[in-house]
Amino acid sequence: MSTDSSFDVIVVGSGGGALTAAYLAQKQGLRTVVVEKTGYCGGTSAYSGGACWLPGSQVQQRANISDSTDGAREFLGALLVDPDTTKVEAFLAEAPRLVETLEADDAFVFEWLPFPEYYDGPGRVPWGRSIQPANIKRAELPEDVAALVRPPVELDRAGLPGRNTLSGGQSLIARLLLAFTRDGGTVLTGHAVDVITTDESGRATGVEAATTDGRVTLLADKGVIVASGGFEHNPAWREQHGVPGSSAWSMAPDGTNTGEPIAAAVAIGAATDLLDQGWFCPGLEHPDGHGSFTLGFRSGVIVDASGNRYANECLPYDRFGKEMAKAGAGVPRRIPSWFVFDNREGGALPAIAMPEGNRADHLAAGTWVEAPTLEELATRLGLTDLVATVERFNGFCETGVDEDFGRGADEYDTFFAGGDGPNKALVGVVQGPFTAARFVLSDLGTKGGIVTDEAGRALTSAGADGAVIPGLYATSNSAANAFGAFYPGPGAPLGTAMVFASLAVQDILAR
Repeated sequence: MSTDSSFDVIVVGSGGGALTAAYLAQKQGLRTVVVEKTGYCGGTSAYSGGACWLPGSQVQQRANISDSTDGAREFLGALLVDPDTTKVEAFLAEAPRLVETLEADDAFVFEWLPFPEYYDGPGRVPWGRSIQPANIKRAELPEDVAALVRPPVELDRAGLPGRNTLSGGQSLIARLLLAFTRDGGTVLTGHAVDVITTDESGRATGVEAATTDGRVTLLADKGVIVASGGFEHNPAWREQHGVPGSSAWSMAPDGTNTGEPIAAAVAIGAATDLLDQGWFCPGLEHPDGHGSFTLGFRSGVIVDASGNRYANECLPYDRFGKEMAKAGAGVPRRIPSWFVFDNREGGALPAIAMPEGNRADHLAAGTWVEAPTLEELATRLGLTDLVATVERFNGFCETGVDEDFGRGADEYDTFFAGGDGPNKALVGVVQGPFTAARFVLSDLGTKGGIVTDEAGRALTSAGADGAVIPGLYATSNSAANAFGAFYPGPGAPLGTAMVFASLAVQDILAR
């Protein structure tokens, strides 16, 4: 706990975007404080794989892949619908500069991460253009820094400490914290920001936060950057704005991301947009009600309440999540869905779930159901069309062509697959006993929030008539995302968060 109450820059939140802003501001000599609601730093970023969608950088060049800024522009141009082209161009220009700036510091090392992008089209890079931070050992960090890094999701939910090797999002948060605190930055945990203060001109001048010792006020001479995540853990907001899914199923750490900093920005005039959007994913439901981000289905089928498939199970997770969310006349219930798989992997889930949990616990709770035959499984769950669905799917596995949804036709479909048939993404459901795992609609966070311009400055309305709120900036899931309703590839949430954090700091320095 610092005794200081006045800084040049206040950063609300401590995920990848927030800590990028804090590091860059402190590096330039601005007295910067990170104000975090919980006792750990990192938020959902610490749970992530750490992929950063930052096109055209020196990291991709070192890896000799076909990425470039022009290629990313072509890719986004073919994908996005009615984007703010000024913001997209700002993102594309800043991404390689940001990576160069970070790697100029010995605290940062990035490497190319083979992971296909989520849409096919012009400008797509085979096996992806995402990068990630290299692993770092806990022993390489000062003890106080290591203690701040939120553990990975499977350990955090169990109340256990982090590992000795920090990878992915753990490494990103650790490296940013290391560099920020090394350069003299301040971290305040246990501070829940719910007010942004202003002066008589309407300029943001600081924040008020609730702590266990009472309310505190922190002043910012140059700027307040809101980067505290979305509102995925606020059930009332989700219902109000029509965000599908449930707070209980979100991947955000418990006790985080209820939207108070966004509301504080709105209270001083900030506009919001995209409030019905999220970064979605199928979620393995757990006995305690949590959901687990799940991808990389190696076999099995996902069916609705009638026992019918409704999408390619190997779709990128956000795209499959949106298929789960579809509802209306003639559409059987898809939340929950059932993932039906056989015993070829000894009863383990043939997919990557973070975390998966214990099979016995799932069976005891009924989140997984096992039966010796598909007929009995269908009867127990009321999946009237399941047997016919699996028979049809097994036929596709023999021919190698999914005539219904094209599973295995895209490089993303086959990235995690390992089947030995004519299409390695099509593996039959044939070996009893059979298991059905209950799946819900999870998310990696909401992606709607404060409307910002190409410099990350908060605006009073969307469009050309939006006025800048002096001193107030936003990024990460606290801001309406520049990619709109789309999730272009792995690391898009972190990539946009980090870039607009950098642009916000540059704007502060220019004033």
